[in-house]
Amino acid sequence: MTSEQTEIWHNPRCSKSRTATAHLDETGANYTVRRYLDDPPTADEVREVLRRLGAQPWDITRTGEQIAKDLGMADWGRTPADRDRWIEALAANPQLIQRPIVLTADGGAVVARSDDALRSLG
Repeated sequence: MTSEQTEIWHNPRCSKSRTATAHLDETGANYTVRRYLDDPPTADEVREVLRRLGAQPWDITRTGEQIAKDLGMADWGRTPADRDRWIEALAANPQLIQRPIVLTADGGAVVARSDDALRSLG
């Protein structure tokens, strides 16, 4: 993950993810695709994405997924002391990560699920 080129964490089966890649194509963005389910991020990569998003791990967790229910994540704490537990869970179970996440060339990031988020990409 470099800050020189835009990267999208993409799941081609997700309509929001397909919409985001179409938007990037329409705007002529130079980007790479990371199929994060096939190429899961490490815990350190999740930490870096969270830093770039200005978010906490529970902010980007798909808590409605069965695996989240199986792990009992609804009952997990949401304090600085709990942060690493969440990050490790996201790295071990990338299907829990909200999608798509676009890491911008300028070092920022956005969870590109809404029209506003897509517009922020240019």
